[in-house]
Amino acid sequence: MHPNSTAAIRGGEWSSTDVEVTRALGRALGRAANPGTVLALIGPLGAGKTQLAKGVADGLEVIGVVNSPTFILMNEHPGRLRMYHIDAYRLGDPEEAVAAGLLDERQVDGVTVIEWADRLTGWLPPERLEIELMPGAGEGERTLRWSAHGASHERLARRVGDLAS
Repeated sequence: MHPNSTAAIRGGEWSSTDVEVTRALGRALGRAANPGTVLALIGPLGAGKTQLAKGVADGLEVIGVVNSPTFILMNEHPGRLRMYHIDAYRLGDPEEAVAAGLLDERQVDGVTVIEWADRLTGWLPPERLEIELMPGAGEGERTLRWSAHGASHERLARRVGDLAS
């Protein structure tokens, strides 16, 4: 991986009223994902990043429990497509992710979900769907702002947006 500066080509917003809606959006993403899909999740503690990742796992037909991989940095889960679940929270800098093998070519055949992706700025794959999760006004409400980097990720976001509306 090399640092990149690919600009977003399309963006939008989804709303979630509770954790089940957030998971349903994740399920839709997982069902629509193709090999090489990268979901870069950004947001504060408790914003719903792991809940979205659990939904993606459901959509990918992952069997087993999906939790935040904070202490081991990455979990691999077999499913319709292999899910690489990365948590960059404890990384000191993006180079640590590269040195640890968290961002490499093996993920091209699966779906990569990166929590705390903003900690990998400059090292994220050029093609990705960035999703920023922000707490809303009410209990469990979330706003999810997305930006697609690359045509395949734009199609993914558009398809999920059609399902969510």
